[in-house]
Amino acid sequence: MTGVRRWAERVLAALTVGFHLWLLFEGLVSNLVSRPIHMALAVPWVLLLAPCANRLALWFGRVLGLAAIAAALWIVWNYRLLDEQYGMLVGTFQYGLAVVLVLAVLEMARRVVRLALPTVAVAALLYGMFGQYVPGEFGHPGIPWASLFGNLTIAETGIWGPLTGVSVNIVAIFVILGAVLSAGEAGTGFMALAMRIAGRLRGGAAKVAVLASALFGSLSGSASANVASTGAVTLPMMKRLGYPPPLAAAVEAVASTGGQIMPPLMGAGAFVMVELLQIPYSRVMSAALLPALLFFLACWVGIDLAARRHDLGAVSRRELPSTELLLRTVPFFLLPLGLLLWLLLGRGTTAQLAAAWAVFLALALLLTDRELRFDLAAALRRYEKALLDAARQIAAIASIIICAGLVIGVLNLTGLGVKVTSVIVGLSGGHLLPALLLTALACLVLGMEVPTTAAYVIAVSVAGPALQQLGLEGLMAHLFVFWYALLSTITPPVCGTVFIASGMLGAPWFATALHAMRLGLGLYLVPLGFVVEPALIDPLGAPLAALLAFVKIGLVLAALAWALGELRARPALGGLVAGLALLLLALPLAGPSPS
Repeated sequence: MTGVRRWAERVLAALTVGFHLWLLFEGLVSNLVSRPIHMALAVPWVLLLAPCANRLALWFGRVLGLAAIAAALWIVWNYRLLDEQYGMLVGTFQYGLAVVLVLAVLEMARRVVRLALPTVAVAALLYGMFGQYVPGEFGHPGIPWASLFGNLTIAETGIWGPLTGVSVNIVAIFVILGAVLSAGEAGTGFMALAMRIAGRLRGGAAKVAVLASALFGSLSGSASANVASTGAVTLPMMKRLGYPPPLAAAVEAVASTGGQIMPPLMGAGAFVMVELLQIPYSRVMSAALLPALLFFLACWVGIDLAARRHDLGAVSRRELPSTELLLRTVPFFLLPLGLLLWLLLGRGTTAQLAAAWAVFLALALLLTDRELRFDLAAALRRYEKALLDAARQIAAIASIIICAGLVIGVLNLTGLGVKVTSVIVGLSGGHLLPALLLTALACLVLGMEVPTTAAYVIAVSVAGPALQQLGLEGLMAHLFVFWYALLSTITPPVCGTVFIASGMLGAPWFATALHAMRLGLGLYLVPLGFVVEPALIDPLGAPLAALLAFVKIGLVLAALAWALGELRARPALGGLVAGLALLLLALPLAGPSPS
């Protein structure tokens, strides 16, 4: 890397982080100012600075990237004029600007997450342009292209819509917090804590992976990043202690997936949920807590049973971190997260403002290390890592969310979402269970290539209203879809975290996926559990009922985990117990919808 490029990246990273922090304290800024600047800061990381396979891709990215930055800044400069156009393109220049922005959004998504998401976006655009020629109820009356592309590119819908607002105002600040914590001693701290809590137990290394992944994943919100980071420590440890490679890789894949549903931070989808439902983040966090604990409980029980079958012991005492290391490193993540939770739950501060103050505290902690030494050069390296990681992650998430916003914009303009909703209701015959299964299948199919957040947004836009028509409360419907959007991370044929974990350990991916599906039982069944027992997601409003629901569903999951382990040795008994547990879970959903 040349010196000029290195300094350009540092300056751009500082601008990106500084802009999003400034925005929180500035007050009211027009959406047609903040959102285009957000995209303009993301474009260089994806189209100008990222490595390319060949010179053609390099120069195409540079030309398109510079044009996209210019187009976004033109919107910022002319936002008052555009407010008066009500989403209608005027003149050849604005048509060209719309084409540049749409192409840039599609190419950014392609470079970040490959072809699936931009393919869905292109299909949506084609439907918006030519849907009047689709026969039957799935056609639409036709939208003038000036209005279609104007609403998508110069109005506060489409690429500048509410989803992009979530990326700008909420996701970015939590990404910054995660990057700052990861740049210091926080990672060492929660790994040390996980080792001390679980390392001495049966199957200790796998249980360490569960705890560490829950802690790290709640910060990163990315299953893939979780596997790569915690897996670098836990996978070699499990291999050294005699774990079968497919089992070890499956443990890491499942635990890392669960990080996205574990409060306090969770994944970007949780912040999108806040915006779509217009509820406080603390409400989403409290609703997600018990289901997430059930997921990790099911994983824990599955690991314990596997440890018995394979005679897997604890981590040796000499490998456990010392008490001194624990006490020196835990404050690096405990203090910022403690401040975040206190502001969120104790003071009622907004999620983004609470995260901002936690960021400032975490930035201060980067000045020192576990020995409490002040080394200016080392501190500057930590700051550089935090800024660069935060800016790159903000750009990657923005690329996904803005492209998803393009799809949602077309769905809203054409009314296609309402039509799909009516189909789901019709196919379910007014029964909730078939509608839930159809939604779960749709989430699995969407999630095969589309990232979790995008799969959740698209699925909830069409299936969420159908579930609500059949009697589900809004938050429950969204949580149900969000959980099932994660299915593809451990379910073949895609199972992204399984491929990463099995690749790191050299394990066969399909055997790893089978282990992962068994350990990840909670991911498949807990959403049905909180539909059956709504109190589970209302621990603040009905604590006793929530506790009873937690115990009931926990016993069902434990019974299923035991039954799956016994299927090979005692198939009749294992099958009977599994069948009874599933019946107990699904029977309340079999009748007609209460709506």
